[in-house]
Amino acid sequence: MALIRLIWESIRFAFQALKSNLTRTILSLLGVTVGIFSIIAVFTLVDSLEKNIKSSFTFLGSNVMRVDRFPFAGGPDMPWWKYIRRPASTFDEFIFLQNKLKSADGVTISASANTILKQASNSYEGVGLQGVHSTYDDVYEVKLKSGRFFTDQEVMASRNVAILGVKVADVLFPGEEPLGKEMKIRGQKFFIIGIFEEEGEGLFNISSKDEACMIPYGAFSKMYTIGRYGIEPTIAAKGKEEDIGLISLENEMAGLLRAKRGLKPSEEDNFALNKSEFIQDAIGSVFDVISIAGWVIGGFSILVGGFGIANIMFVSVKERTHIIGIQKSLGAKNYFILFQFLFEAVFLSLIGGMAGLFLVYLITFIPLGTLVVSISLKNILLGLGLSSAIGMFSGIIPAVMAARLDPVEAIRAN
Repeated sequence: MALIRLIWESIRFAFQALKSNLTRTILSLLGVTVGIFSIIAVFTLVDSLEKNIKSSFTFLGSNVMRVDRFPFAGGPDMPWWKYIRRPASTFDEFIFLQNKLKSADGVTISASANTILKQASNSYEGVGLQGVHSTYDDVYEVKLKSGRFFTDQEVMASRNVAILGVKVADVLFPGEEPLGKEMKIRGQKFFIIGIFEEEGEGLFNISSKDEACMIPYGAFSKMYTIGRYGIEPTIAAKGKEEDIGLISLENEMAGLLRAKRGLKPSEEDNFALNKSEFIQDAIGSVFDVISIAGWVIGGFSILVGGFGIANIMFVSVKERTHIIGIQKSLGAKNYFILFQFLFEAVFLSLIGGMAGLFLVYLITFIPLGTLVVSISLKNILLGLGLSSAIGMFSGIIPAVMAARLDPVEAIRAN
């Protein structure tokens, strides 16, 4: 009961302090408001931007190792033309890895090109056509709105079946159900067996399944010369959950590929093994730096706000010295006076912090194109925690001064 009464009196005194000199209070709390707004706004924008960018690279998969010519970063110090001269992956290498690789939950191969899809008088240009093996869904997550994925028989027989993105299906078959119907790819008829689940527009609209078409790898290879004209296959393997960092998968894949390509022990690798997590880690590192900048920018504002809260509390102690003397003469303990002013400082700081959070919340309603901004519970709690900490540090010295006042001298004060 004593704690509840203490909190209630602190809230009441805080409101009295607000009403007694509203202009002074608002100006003092402005520093906390601006500080919390600066930090939480930066964190909210950074988190939203990072989330949107990472979602744009979901096509790379999770816990996936790819075989490429170029490394995502680092690698041997070689000129670019030496990377170009490296051999492209082949279907034989895919079969070899599929049969030999023990550290993977799945291995697949795919190739892609841009093309035009046609159906009657309707057409869709710039479609991302991808030829895949039936093991594709063992490595990458494939979400279908309707229909099914390719069977082993369809892939092995190179049948002309396809899975369409939502946007492509809507254009080619407006107001119709596309499953089971025909369309043409480079003059060849394909039957539609599935529709991808809608992904929406990403920040960079990279490899969106909404504007994609997927067909069996064999059917793709009949229309395109894989390995030439910029159309290269990509071999990818899904690592096991217990293989942290894909170390075992990387070592085994490197050894098997060197053996398959006949490389001598003294020869360097003529391939690059890229982890899908590398890009996400690189993105995270960039945003970590931006977050530090947010702390620096908002830190100065919060520091100014803290001085403002301390100023209010010093003035409040001076104005209520007589009341403090009366409370002590009636038996109030030092800790009661201490917590009374400390709670008041925290409450006042929380008002400024909540005002800053409210301003950040308003930002989420501003249209920023494909960037979806949302304030997370983590950032809300961070803002409230920072506000409470600033109030506590700003109010501790005035509260201690109030608690140590001599009751006789305090009562005599005007």
